[in-house]
Amino acid sequence: MSVTLLEASSLHISFGGVTAADGIDLEVFSGERLAIIGPNGAGKTTFLNICTGYLTPSAGSVRFGGRDITAMAPRAITRMGIARAFQSPQLFHEQCVIDNLLLAAAARERAWNPFRPLRERPEHDEMLALLELFGLADHAASMVNELPEGTRKLVDIAVALALQPQLLLMDEPTSGVSSLEKFRIMDLLVKALAEQGVTSVFVEHDMEMVERYADRVAVWNSGRIQSVGAPDQVLADPSVMRDVIGV
Repeated sequence: MSVTLLEASSLHISFGGVTAADGIDLEVFSGERLAIIGPNGAGKTTFLNICTGYLTPSAGSVRFGGRDITAMAPRAITRMGIARAFQSPQLFHEQCVIDNLLLAAAARERAWNPFRPLRERPEHDEMLALLELFGLADHAASMVNELPEGTRKLVDIAVALALQPQLLLMDEPTSGVSSLEKFRIMDLLVKALAEQGVTSVFVEHDMEMVERYADRVAVWNSGRIQSVGAPDQVLADPSVMRDVIGV
């Protein structure tokens, strides 16, 4: 039996005359990889923002692990066990890779000490092991601003996993990455999520990524969920082909 980890119920939110969530109902099951697809402006990122506390819906609720998190601040939601990776990596570009992870570990433990060198933190070996999981151990001492976009994407996701979440929400994890690199990144990401036991939701426009890596797909259209199901079922739906894929 599937266990519900996150449940959105009757979510509504509008921006001016644009309705970005119009009665959204969705369950995310523990251990799955759920892809969210839809045309631009359909409300996909808005949904992630509601689930992480950056937006508060005008109606409806979000429950995580059975607890209502609708009105919680982003920091409190992170501490509950939901991490976020944005479309543009949110990193300290003037810091090296391992220091970015150690800062996340310090935030996780609520133990930031500006007078203690980051490299002396007790989580140092744990963070190195996490980098190894992503194939990034050789970049531990590299400055973030010197890395290619695909590597920065992986570092950003590693930073999110350093928070030890139960659920990771990602906005286009392979955007801006070359077609040659995107499969390598997703292969590493899926392996890391499995080994860490992390459930994931990712917004994606690349249907090849969705078909290959998602367990389920939810289709957004004009602030509503048009369809939910297995990738082969959803991507073969003529209305999805017309409204989302454009064929």
